[in-house]
Amino acid sequence: MFERAAAATCLAIEALTKRFGGFYAVNDLQFEVATGDIHALIGPNGAGKTTFFNLVTGVLPADSGEIRFEGMPMNDARASKRTLKGIARTFQNIRLFPHLTVLETVMIGEHCRLFPSMWQSFRAAALQLPFVEARQERVMRTSALTLLEFFGLADKRHAKASDLPYGDQRRLEMARALATQPRLLLLDEPAGGLNHEEVADLGVFIRKLRDDFELTVLLVEHHMNLVMSISDHVNVLSFGRKIADGTPAVVQADQAVIEAYLGVDDEHEPELTDDPVKPTDSSEGRA
Repeated sequence: MFERAAAATCLAIEALTKRFGGFYAVNDLQFEVATGDIHALIGPNGAGKTTFFNLVTGVLPADSGEIRFEGMPMNDARASKRTLKGIARTFQNIRLFPHLTVLETVMIGEHCRLFPSMWQSFRAAALQLPFVEARQERVMRTSALTLLEFFGLADKRHAKASDLPYGDQRRLEMARALATQPRLLLLDEPAGGLNHEEVADLGVFIRKLRDDFELTVLLVEHHMNLVMSISDHVNVLSFGRKIADGTPAVVQADQAVIEAYLGVDDEHEPELTDDPVKPTDSSEGRA
């Protein structure tokens, strides 16, 4: 396990706001993610979690506020530039190229490092000729196979991505993200669609991923058992605003968090469990 600097900040969010018409999907959000932490972002459906991921990765522009990654302002950086700086993500709904093989899918992720711009790609083709192009492909293939070994997918490298079981597709999407060589990995509901045994295995795997690749992980997840068992820090959103943050134990005991998830029950004190917070519709993908 690598040594983590507790005082270092990987991601800093200051007064971040995103509106859709009169609706505030993210509202004056402010928090920091410590380098090397597994930092969870939770909240009911429609709380703004996926919108926040889209802001950090450059899919959406912020209306106001600031995003800083390792001290560097990111607001004006294109999504591709943020990837090169070291930010990668997976998606709530798996986004793979179904016609590509497992190996080709991971090699696609590596391409941004070898040819980070269209100009460099043209220059390599024009000046360095097929010999160098073939050498670069060998480097990509070797690196991709190493990642597939780590993810337990090497024996399926020639299979079509769309033919993999659902759990393997989840792992393949993470492998593709890791191929970009990130330092910050955003996981958007990685346990979605998995059974209880697979979710338990995923928790162990995310910790290993963090340690072996020296990552900071920002996790959006509805499975509370997973969140509370692997996270170093948890932020809770409700209607785009942060209503609580702290260690898993602190957040679980926060009355505002309990009310946001379950409402108020005068007779029984509710508990945060997996069942009440499983996604019931696709609204989170829109907010």
